[in-house]
Amino acid sequence: MLKHRARAVMLLVAAVVVGYFVYATNGPGASHPFVLGLDLSGGTHLVYQADVSKLAPSDIPDAMTALHDDVERRVNVFGVSEAVVQTEQGAALSSAQAAYKLIVELPGVTNVDEAVKAIGATPELDFRLATAKDFQAFQASTTLQSESTTTQQAAYLAMFKPTGLNGGMVSKATLQFNSTTNEPVVGLNFNSDGTALFDKITKEHTGDYLGIFLDGQPIEVPVIREEIPSGQAQISGGFTVAQAQELVRNINFGALPIPITLISSQTIGPSLGQEAVNGGIKAGIVAFIIIAIFLIAWYRLPGLVATIALAIYVTLSLLIFKLGVSPTIIFFFFILMLLAMRYHWGFGLAAILFYVVSAFSPGALAPVTLTAAGIAGFILSIGMAVDANILIFERMKEELAKGATIPDAMQHGFERAWLSIRDSNISSVITGFVLYLFGSTSIVTGFALVFVVGVVVSMFTAITISRLFLYALAPQREGKISRFLISNGFRF
Repeated sequence: MLKHRARAVMLLVAAVVVGYFVYATNGPGASHPFVLGLDLSGGTHLVYQADVSKLAPSDIPDAMTALHDDVERRVNVFGVSEAVVQTEQGAALSSAQAAYKLIVELPGVTNVDEAVKAIGATPELDFRLATAKDFQAFQASTTLQSESTTTQQAAYLAMFKPTGLNGGMVSKATLQFNSTTNEPVVGLNFNSDGTALFDKITKEHTGDYLGIFLDGQPIEVPVIREEIPSGQAQISGGFTVAQAQELVRNINFGALPIPITLISSQTIGPSLGQEAVNGGIKAGIVAFIIIAIFLIAWYRLPGLVATIALAIYVTLSLLIFKLGVSPTIIFFFFILMLLAMRYHWGFGLAAILFYVVSAFSPGALAPVTLTAAGIAGFILSIGMAVDANILIFERMKEELAKGATIPDAMQHGFERAWLSIRDSNISSVITGFVLYLFGSTSIVTGFALVFVVGVVVSMFTAITISRLFLYALAPQREGKISRFLISNGFRF
């Protein structure tokens, strides 16, 4: 008896510490905030149609993978955290072609034009040459007032001749700063072909003008003062830092491997996301209170125990959502929980230690992205946790009706309920894994992941923690009051 109560007190203290950690590490600037999905944090949802009409069917999967990776790199460089990039094959557009889509979710980005620009921008960088003679003649001609500005601009552009050196020959662009003026500049490193061509141009045209054109417009026209064999150049077009970063990004990534067309966009404001968060929290609190009132009123002492176990379940689940999960971790955690519920509570302690060690291993866990669907799955798993407790308490009631003592009724109640709880929860976990593996949208996968985590944790709290607290609080002497506290229902 004292041993059970000591363990129960230790568990309560640990639960309070975990609960404080969950609460204290939330909010802006916190060390472990909840990762909210697009529907909760606000942001932009973009759907693109990929044009695969010019590709052979066997080349489409690799091309879509390249498109996914390219867009994901652009989004990451754009500075969007927790962005989601997915490819999807939909219904056939015709008898010969299926619809291939690219779905991009950008939390925190509410400017659709800005998001589209970051994903689809494809600049054309090229280098054009103008002789010193032509350049000086043009400068002299600009003093003539009879020519319009448009005519002068056309003459200026016509003066530059293509060199064959373009952005496709740039192996890497970097953001740099001028050592004298500290202004941002774009550094260029050419590949082997570009280096050889750049060397030839600068060697043969020393004293001429090399225009650097972006999308057909000159951004800088430096004078070639000497041969440059290193294959390195700088663009200093009076950029701001943001403009230089954008140019670096666009030069590095160039064109997308497949043409894409924006077919739908949706913006969710931060206020709407906050409303969804508040609604989910409110629904969870109301559901917990109603369930607690029902359990305590109907099942009395076991109902109180179930309420405590339910509170610990919520705390542990929120901790896991913060620290993260992985399919492998969930699998081993689930197996250890099954062993704990069937044989000894020590396996449960091993499961918790295994998870804690994994949480402190870099890259082992990925935070759970909470969505509105995920919150719904979490609330649903609360109901399943209660269902397991009800099965146990009903088996206990049947044992008491047969004349069993209170300790025997508790022992046999847990044993008889175990098989039903095990089978139903394993079925739920399998269903959740199938949804997670084959779900094509973040709504489905978010629901499945949170649901599976909730089911696994609820099995542990419903069996192991409920058993510990019930043995710690159950009356040891037989009597009417003891029977009343352990039994359930209303008698009038």
